[in-house]
Amino acid sequence: MGARPLFSYLGIPMETSSEFKLKTRDVRKTYGSVVALEGTSIEMAEGEFLTLLGPSGSGKTTLLMAIAGLNDPDSGEIWIDGKLVTYTPSHQRGLGMVFQNYALFPHLSVYENIAFPLRMRKEGEAIIREKVQRVLQTVELPGVENRLPSELSGGQQQRIALARCFVYEPSIILMDEPLGALDKKLRDALQREIKHLHEDMGITVLYVTHDQEEAMVMSDRICLMNEGSIQQIGSPQDLYFCPESIFAADFLGESNLLKATVTQIDVETAVLSCTDGRLIKGIASSPLKKDQNVRYMIRPENVSACKSPDESENNASGTLKEVIMIGQITKYFIELSDGTEMVATELTDSSSVATNIGSSISFTWSSLDTRVFPDTG
Repeated sequence: MGARPLFSYLGIPMETSSEFKLKTRDVRKTYGSVVALEGTSIEMAEGEFLTLLGPSGSGKTTLLMAIAGLNDPDSGEIWIDGKLVTYTPSHQRGLGMVFQNYALFPHLSVYENIAFPLRMRKEGEAIIREKVQRVLQTVELPGVENRLPSELSGGQQQRIALARCFVYEPSIILMDEPLGALDKKLRDALQREIKHLHEDMGITVLYVTHDQEEAMVMSDRICLMNEGSIQQIGSPQDLYFCPESIFAADFLGESNLLKATVTQIDVETAVLSCTDGRLIKGIASSPLKKDQNVRYMIRPENVSACKSPDESENNASGTLKEVIMIGQITKYFIELSDGTEMVATELTDSSSVATNIGSSISFTWSSLDTRVFPDTG
């Protein structure tokens, strides 16, 4: 581990960083030869809901634990409320944490579970009673204060864990996969509840998940991570509609990613030659060169089946291999002439363009919905 700055031992800020609620600068963490976190920098505003999203091993929990003070980074800085806290003990950071396993005391009543952090801070009994009752109203569980955690459902226990965190008004709430152990229906309901609590209370939340849908539903911004590094930070709309890399395009949502070669560049618009000889247009995610190998992405919902290709739009034709109706959405799988597959989705309609497996079918989509990336594979 690198040398700790003297000022971080004393709790004295080396410089001000008060314009952000939370800021990390080049935070790095290794375990032997394994780099768990590579020079990571994020900034959070007061009242923001930022989600660290990525696959297992991407570094998201390592970053959360470093911010929580539960593991020391090798190098870099962590600032909270304008103070440098990189090596400040966890209990002095003013943070709240909610985990997947709830971490409730099984032998204590709901009331005492919620009151615990207030008692640790030596609050008066009248204040404790008032705050516990108020937070139980906030999480919509009034009247359960005398029950034990084992007498509550999983969703109710998670709400009590949230209440225990909210009750002492921490500077920032850190949540590490808090809904991961719940079934989908309950998880979906609690996603909305946490989102509404965040909006109503104006709390600052740093949230960790590997579930892309959960991140899209709840976040003001998403920090997409992979192999210890940040791939992209932006709003859910930014990451979904304007991914900056093949990884971002492939990880978040469903996408068609097809190979092509650049034939012409006009500012951000690229003309591509596809493997079956078609020419299409797309928006370059980064500077490209003529004859460069690329991949172009189209979201399935932006692809429309048609009776014949529209010459003014990007298009493809092939053989319809499979049709899957998923309730209100129907998926079309088409095999192009070069053997690659393209998927289109549309609202289920009894008058669909084509439903006969093995029939010829054409698709069309806008160049504005086509993102082009350098092919690094």
